[in-house]
Amino acid sequence: MDTLMKEDLLADKIEAVSSLLISIELSYVPACFACSFGIEDMVLLDLIYKHAPKIEIFTLDTGRLPQETYELMQKVKERYARPVNIYFPETQKVEAYVEKYGPNGFYESVALRKECCRIRKVEPLKRALAGKKAWITGVRRGQSVTRKDLLLSKWDTDHKLQKFNPLIEWSEDEIWDYVRRFDLPYNTLYNQGYASIGCAPCTRAITIGEDIRAGRWWWEDAATKECGLHLKRLSIG
Repeated sequence: MDTLMKEDLLADKIEAVSSLLISIELSYVPACFACSFGIEDMVLLDLIYKHAPKIEIFTLDTGRLPQETYELMQKVKERYARPVNIYFPETQKVEAYVEKYGPNGFYESVALRKECCRIRKVEPLKRALAGKKAWITGVRRGQSVTRKDLLLSKWDTDHKLQKFNPLIEWSEDEIWDYVRRFDLPYNTLYNQGYASIGCAPCTRAITIGEDIRAGRWWWEDAATKECGLHLKRLSIG
């Protein structure tokens, strides 16, 4: 595909996502965007600020994020001059987990890792989504085998609201083309070989040829590599 065709295709996808976000802003009040400050989320954050500013943007601070993620959060605040709401895990539950299993108990088993994710991510997400009519994520099918069957929009039966994945059909190259075209800030860990960034102790760089999410919970089987935010029971809506 030549450069002009790639640019036209990206322009069409930008227009489609922008139109979808405007529609969500008008039809699902209130709506929100769950931003993890990954590279896909930087694209959606930029499009929401430009085209659908009434959509709330929030993030989950697990307490174990890399310093580079906090640096990016600061850059976003300075660039857009609009707050991103931050949700934290409940202190008592974190303390109880650490007392019982240790600060890095999540390495011991999939069950303990998922319990850590539940405390630090899943429960705060429930608070963030309370009272909302729709939530938006930066999930793409190409990210992992666990996401290949996800749809653009589905009814989230667990949170009882509509869930949208506007970038579901975008390629990794298209994401980066958008970032470069609009000179967006991004997490500098991507420059060090990271392809998917979560909590610091559960994320590492990947090598050439590895799956894009191979650096997430790298000690587990690929089929288990989700924290529980995106693989709940969903029915088509």
